[in-house]
Amino acid sequence: MKLDDLARQVSQKSRLTGEFVLRSGRTASEYFDKYQFEADPILLDALAEQMAALVPAGTEVLAGLEMGGIAVVTALGRHTGLPCAFVRKAAKAYGTARLAEGAEVAGRQVLVVEDVVTSGGQVVLSARELRRLGAHVDAAVCVIDRQEGGAEALAAEGIDLRALLTRADLAGASAQAN
Repeated sequence: MKLDDLARQVSQKSRLTGEFVLRSGRTASEYFDKYQFEADPILLDALAEQMAALVPAGTEVLAGLEMGGIAVVTALGRHTGLPCAFVRKAAKAYGTARLAEGAEVAGRQVLVVEDVVTSGGQVVLSARELRRLGAHVDAAVCVIDRQEGGAEALAAEGIDLRALLTRADLAGASAQAN
């Protein structure tokens, strides 16, 4: 499936207008309901297939961030053959009490996988925690970059953000559909 077709489908399925409070605390007139494309197995698979080309050479582990990044990382792992780690916002207090479940991250080149990036705040926090666990993190991928400072915030942490789609791509796809 072509990228512009994917952008159109993602826009139609997940782009909402209204008034929304984002994780960063900012209010937005546009929101991408990521669960709408993540819950569609055919669309999610097509997105992951295209995202596979964004995975840097040398990546050893894909690390999906709780919660939306989990579906994306699982689909991406299927297309790359790379093992996945599932990264919590905070280590649980029971069971294994681990922050990152699944594949081992210590001493490995880890690619952070997220669904939507706005300010980059959660990717920055999770990358710092992964680094504390011994992971080498210098890149992240996402389905949608809202182009609201996330790439710059990640660059300040030494992390290159690679987005499959941007807010501009989705706006263009929405305009073409109308």
